[in-house]
Amino acid sequence: MAKPVSIEVWNPSGKYRVVSTKPMPGTRWINLLIQNDVRLEICTEKKTILSVEDIIALIGDKCDGVIGQLTEDWGEELFSALSKAGGKAFSNMAVGYNNVDVDAANKYGVAVGNTPGVLTETTAELAASLTLAAARRIVEADEFMRAGLYDGWLPHLFVGNLLKGQTVGVIGAGRIGSAYARMMVEGFKMNLIYYDLYQSTRLEKFVTAYAAFLKANGETPVTWKRAATMDEVLQEADIISLHPVLDKTTYHLVNKERLAKMKKEAILINCSRGPVIDEAALVEHLKHNPMFRVGLDVFEEEPYMKPGLAELKNAIVVPHIASASKVIIINPNPYIKKFRY
Repeated sequence: MAKPVSIEVWNPSGKYRVVSTKPMPGTRWINLLIQNDVRLEICTEKKTILSVEDIIALIGDKCDGVIGQLTEDWGEELFSALSKAGGKAFSNMAVGYNNVDVDAANKYGVAVGNTPGVLTETTAELAASLTLAAARRIVEADEFMRAGLYDGWLPHLFVGNLLKGQTVGVIGAGRIGSAYARMMVEGFKMNLIYYDLYQSTRLEKFVTAYAAFLKANGETPVTWKRAATMDEVLQEADIISLHPVLDKTTYHLVNKERLAKMKKEAILINCSRGPVIDEAALVEHLKHNPMFRVGLDVFEEEPYMKPGLAELKNAIVVPHIASASKVIIINPNPYIKKFRY
């Protein structure tokens, strides 16, 4: 049996009991729950990932709802425990919900929520940041400077890829994929090729309108193309950014065979879910193709990386921080009291 976990309680006399498995940034979410007469209990355990047993201990005998994280396995056992405690809602702090067994939630009458929309721009911005860092070899250059190796400017020092005029490929043109595509097309005058099961009419109209603007101002217009297959994107694009959902059809979507179809100096970006890429195959591809680069925010077996990845200079790796941005909230409520247990 799991030992009791440490919690922080807000609004202890609230009518409804909601548990958050992690502290989350800001106080707006806390304010909203308190305004709706919720007693909020936030787990303050130091461990990064809670076990199923830990979460069951948090749920206890009476719990109306849980706010959980993408690192947790919300399946039969947890939804059963939440239902027995009277719970009717589970909110996943993530755009994706591959960690949630929706059938199990339906079985036990628990509504599932996620966070589409709110993470669109921040995730797209990080994908763009990784693209720039990889294209211009920023991390390598930073390490070079810090090591005291810079003796003066040289024509061949850390030559990178100019983005203007190149082709950016987007696999999965939903909210985030489309936002990333717009940033790269308008920000760096890149051509676009994308693959999605559905036509992204709004994205196509945006690129068409921007192309007309460039032409009207005497510049070379950008182009767009909806690919018939994903392999077409991999073969034609200079930059490929992955934005699909993770399910059984997209597991190891990028594998050894598909990596081999990409250009030798291509850049691959992943801010979606780690298992979309066969990470072991990626490590081998990076070793044998030093001009090929990747920018990764997610990993196949988080929090771990496949052996060899961390040592590769042509890989930029960051710890799942696409959502780690802040906004300014106007007029927060300064009168809420909290109690620490």
